[in-house]
Amino acid sequence: MTVPPPARDKTMAPDEVAARLHSGMTIGIGGWGSRRKPMALVRALLRSPVTDLTVISYGGPDVGLLAAAGRISRLVTAFVTLDSIPLEPHYRAARQRGAFALTEIDEAMFMWGLHAAANRLPFLPVRAGLGSDVMRVNPELRTVTSPYEDGEEFVAVPALRMDAALVHMNRADRLGNGQYLGPDPYFDDLFCEAADTAYVSCERLVETTELTGDSGAAPQTLLIRRHSVTGVAETPGGAHFTSCAPDHPRDEPFQKAYAAAAADPAAWAEFSARFLPPDGDEKGYRQSVRTWHEEQK
Repeated sequence: MTVPPPARDKTMAPDEVAARLHSGMTIGIGGWGSRRKPMALVRALLRSPVTDLTVISYGGPDVGLLAAAGRISRLVTAFVTLDSIPLEPHYRAARQRGAFALTEIDEAMFMWGLHAAANRLPFLPVRAGLGSDVMRVNPELRTVTSPYEDGEEFVAVPALRMDAALVHMNRADRLGNGQYLGPDPYFDDLFCEAADTAYVSCERLVETTELTGDSGAAPQTLLIRRHSVTGVAETPGGAHFTSCAPDHPRDEPFQKAYAAAAADPAAWAEFSARFLPPDGDEKGYRQSVRTWHEEQK
């Protein structure tokens, strides 16, 4: 009888994840707006020399930070928001100066583009977008006609294939299984399945048994399976300043400070030097944030 090899330990540090990425890649970033974004991995990416990225994201500060650093050559998105602040300020500024190409599509079209890529299909037909300016501002989009008696016309949403995906989970094990405990999966499983490689950061690494039985969480919370994951990074607070319910809410005071700094080049230079130094690390970031909060009291 052949004994299968033991499952591989996929743990790595955020900077090791960034070292596996390179310029010119198409990178998907999970989460939604300012909710459960893999910010520790984004910060590691900012510390790397990687640039000229095509970014696919339901955008939030992940897009804003990469835009501010000039790392994006093309963005595919349905929106870029901080939720409590409607429009991400760095994204606004980048678009106003024409810093990168933009493909902006409907939220449902975006989702079906992920589904198409996850299922290795070139496109999927959807009704969303028909009769709207989405077709006008994206002239590369095509329509298809149903081959059945209805003869209905649909938008053919192209697959959103990625070289790499970055997502953040509440819990994960060393093998690459990931669990969310909040109110929404945010399509993170589709991001992982739509990418050639996928990297999961998590609030806490646990044993596999805690994911499947000991935690008391519903089975459907085991969102990401190890077969679609390349690496796992334990990053407590790794979604900061976005929310990661139920582990922590969005850090609204810090998000407001981020948005205020983004409005002024001198303030942003000071903010980024303090919280995002090129020679920093995630431990230093967390300490800087704690010190900042103490100063606000």
